[in-house]
This record gives sequence, structure tokens and C-alpha cells, in this order.
Amino acid sequence: MSSDLVPVPRVAVIVVAAGSGQRLGAGVPKAFVGIDAHTVLRHALHGVFDGPLAQVIVVAPAERVGDALTELHEAAGDRHELASVVEGGATRQASVAAGLHAVWPDVELVLVHDAARALTPATVFTRVVAALDDGDDAVLPVLPVVDTVKRVDGDVVVEAVDRSVLAAAQTPQGFRRAVLEAAYARADADHTDDAALVQAAGVSVRTVPGDDRSFKITTPTDLDRARALLRPDAPSVDGRRAAVPRVGVGTDVHAFGGDAALWLAGVEWPGEQGLQGHSDGDAVAHAIVDAVLAAAGLGDIGTHFGTDRPEYAGAHAAAFLARTRELVEAAGFAIGNVSVQVQANRPRFSSRRADAERVLSSALGAPVTVSATTTDGLGFTGAGDGVAAFAVALVVPVV
Repeated sequence: MSSDLVPVPRVAVIVVAAGSGQRLGAGVPKAFVGIDAHTVLRHALHGVFDGPLAQVIVVAPAERVGDALTELHEAAGDRHELASVVEGGATRQASVAAGLHAVWPDVELVLVHDAARALTPATVFTRVVAALDDGDDAVLPVLPVVDTVKRVDGDVVVEAVDRSVLAAAQTPQGFRRAVLEAAYARADADHTDDAALVQAAGVSVRTVPGDDRSFKITTPTDLDRARALLRPDAPSVDGRRAAVPRVGVGTDVHAFGGDAALWLAGVEWPGEQGLQGHSDGDAVAHAIVDAVLAAAGLGDIGTHFGTDRPEYAGAHAAAFLARTRELVEAAGFAIGNVSVQVQANRPRFSSRRADAERVLSSALGAPVTVSATTTDGLGFTGAGDGVAAFAVALVVPVV
């Protein structure tokens, strides 16, 4: 390498691209599947080369070493002297070991990154290196777990798992070189990732924030998501490129007969009979929650606000909508707008529609419009037994 042209880096990034990608069903190794005009590997390398200066080692299947070298040199540009390709092994751990053998002597920090996390931004690489520079031996980027998690036995739910102590692991995972080499030297079993291998060797692993864009391309649906996020004509949200908007539908019904006052569409209706429900029975707010969660692919209201969540007993719309916004934004979406229709004989919405829309919009962080109608005496709502609400929500994936 010509050290007078490119500084000798103290960081190396091993990009693991040796997987077969059977679940993707593309007929070629996953890293060499096209997303747009470029492969999964090329997109992964963009994040690598936009990050801290590093030696870059791609680990590829034996039959794809030449293809990987072409992709690597084109992505590297004038940093091509920092780039090399090695042949992978039979397992992920063996592939990382092959990459580790190619790390230059002066390198102090080693990051291991899955090519399948093709849209990981450079900021994640920077965060990991910064944590290592602060003195940590091993660093793992993570995202909070937003879904309710259950432990199951076959098709039977055993118990709920406290998600507050759970995190979803991502890459790049960073290590002091000596720590990673020592862990690999004494490894006597395969581990799911390098952080687990190092932790098994007795090393403490610190976490830093990951990124919603660092999802792993494993299935055809994941590939479609990546392709949508990379569309050149995608709209912009807060200065970030966004994919095609997604739409969700939600509905909720509650019967009159609650002991408390009526809360509907986020506002209290003095003198009206309350609705039955675990919370305040606000069918309008609950339909909005279902629609927004459905649009983002995050389940439904029961997933996140079920009767096993005592903190939502008696809660009003603002608590539900604010938490829904947090869940959706954490999953990488922005809420566009929501339209909700109320079907009920009472209360009369015309006088308080503006109040309801203001409260709902403020809590959700996006425009909410409310309309109301009756069913001309037909059905559950026509008989005056309760309230039904139907909502349509639009969300936009953002990158």
C-alpha cells in the first residue's frame, strides 16, 4: 500500500458477505442480489466508506470473490488501496475468522458488519468507533424492542417477557483487536454473532444506539422494503428521503354503560353516559391507534395496549396516541395524516369537532380529521347501544 497516498488506518471493517441467502430465494448469494442498479453488497459498502477511515475486508463465497472485488473497488474509489477480499468459511464465525487474519498489523479496532444490513448509515459506524475510543472493549449497536414479546411452548403462550430489558442487536459490532482475536482463539462453539462470542469469553459488551435503516435483508419482503427506501423519486420527510406511503385501517366499538364520564375523540362530554372498556372506552382514539399501527406493520392495539398493561387502565386518548407515535417513529416511519369517522346517535359532534381534532392531532403529532354520522336507526349504533369508529391512517417510511 502507498502510505503517502492514503493514511494507514487504525480501524478495520470486516464485511461479511459469504451467506447463501436461501430464505431470500433469489438463486444467488444474498450480498450479490440487486436492490436497484447496485447489489446489496455495494450499498453496504457505501455506509462503510462514508464512515471512519478504515481498512475494508470483504468476506465472500469462493465462487464470488472476483465479483466482490469488483464491487469493492468501485465503492472504494480513491480508497481502493485500503480494500481487499478474502474467501469465506463454512459458517459465519469461520468467515469472520478469515477476515480477521487479513487485518493489517497497525490496526487497533475491528468492526464486523453484515452486508445484509445494506442501508446502515455511516453514523452507526462512527458511534461504534467513538465508544471504543472512550475505552470500551466491545460495542454493540441496538434498537429497543417495541413489540410485546411472549415466551411460547409450541403454539401455547407460556408467559410475557419484559421487553424493557430486551434489545435487538445490529451491526457493525466493534471490538479492540486484541479482545476479538483472543475470543476467536479460544472459541469452542459457534455463536450467533461476534458480541456473543466475545461475551462468552468474559468481556463486557456496551451498547450504543442502532438505526432503523440497519434492518437485515433476509426475506423478499425485506428486499422490497430496501428497494422502496432507495427509490430516486421518493418524497422527502424532514429532509430525509422517504419511501412510498403506507395505509392502514382501524376500527373499534364500545358499548355505553361505563361508570365514568364519556370520553370520546380525546375530549370529555359532560352529561353523556360513559363507554365500557379497559381504558376510557374511547373508540375514536382506539381506531386511530389500530390504523396507524397497521400501516406501519406493528400489530394492533392489543399488541401494545392489552388488558395485561395496567398502566393503561382508565387512560385517555393522549396517552394512547403519544405512545403510538413513539412506536411508529422508532420503527422508522413518519405519520402523514389520519381520517376517522364516528358512527353514533350521540353525542353530537358538530359543536366540538374542532376541539376533538386539535386534541387528537396534538397527541399524535400529525393531522387528524373527524367526521360523524348515524346509521338511520340500523344496527348496534342505530339502536343507541354504543359507538363505532373507523379510521384510515397514512405513514411514510423515512431514511
